[in-house]
Amino acid sequence: MSDTNDHLSTGFTVDELVDVHRKRLLLEFVAGNEGGWRHVQSAETHRPSLALTGFVDLYAFDRAQLLGNTELLYLSSLGSEERRQALEIIYQFELPCVIITNGYDVFPEIVDLSNEKQIPLLRTALSTAQFIHQFVTCIEDQNALTTSVHATMVDVYGVGLLVTGKSGIGKSEVALDLVERGHRLVADDVVMIKRKRDVLVGQASPLLKHHMEIRGVGIIDIERLYGVRAIRRAKRIEMEVRLVEWDNLENYERLGLDEDRSTILGIDVPLIRLPIYPGKNITVIAETIAMTYLLKLQGYSAAAILDSKLSEALNNSLKNPSVGDPDAT
Repeated sequence: MSDTNDHLSTGFTVDELVDVHRKRLLLEFVAGNEGGWRHVQSAETHRPSLALTGFVDLYAFDRAQLLGNTELLYLSSLGSEERRQALEIIYQFELPCVIITNGYDVFPEIVDLSNEKQIPLLRTALSTAQFIHQFVTCIEDQNALTTSVHATMVDVYGVGLLVTGKSGIGKSEVALDLVERGHRLVADDVVMIKRKRDVLVGQASPLLKHHMEIRGVGIIDIERLYGVRAIRRAKRIEMEVRLVEWDNLENYERLGLDEDRSTILGIDVPLIRLPIYPGKNITVIAETIAMTYLLKLQGYSAAAILDSKLSEALNNSLKNPSVGDPDAT
């Protein structure tokens, strides 16, 4: 696919993690604020239970360190001097941050070490299991491979159609007509695509949102004109519909047995090349494409069934050439 600009984020700094996801993760800075520049790049966390006892051979110090019930109960069983010695074992490494879960009170020894080493010490009211689940989602979303494409995206019967084609070919007009028929606009002109594991999700750019340019008319606001029912913030991309100008010399797909694929961020997406010419109702065809896709998900393919019936009829006629011949006696 052309007109792409792929990039992979390098994760959060701790400052960004707290600022962006403070409400979701219920995070607060406790100490080590000067280390807010440190990066959290992995969605995996580490519980340093063994490391606190002195075993560091397999210590994953490059991940966010979580102190939950087990670690905190162990530390609380120690005297002040022993507790500091145990904490110094893990604080000798360049840790991204240390996070205390369950809203536990903070030991003064860990506050002192965090400030001395400039390692951010955070606290969350979430349980350890809750925090890990939310943390993984936040980091994976931040680190997702993303791209932007010159296209329009519409949710048609729950199917995310990415409408592509050269500038001026009529992508926005098709989308506007679909909105008029009750479908929902995701983005126009620029579609921001993010890969989340094996799923592609499209959404509008923060600047353009749900504005649309109609040549000869100008900029229109779909949300203001048609209401919130006509828009969708984000949608999974199930299919690419590529608008192309009609060419008499081109051999277009007529049966639908051979499925083309488009690759976006390493993921294959079904592709339909749709030739257009004046008077052709692209909107109805787009709806048909979406409904056909839904039927295929249920295991029904009209093209495959018809092809099977034709093949069976042909085989029968070859085996019994007299069948159906009015001159046969």
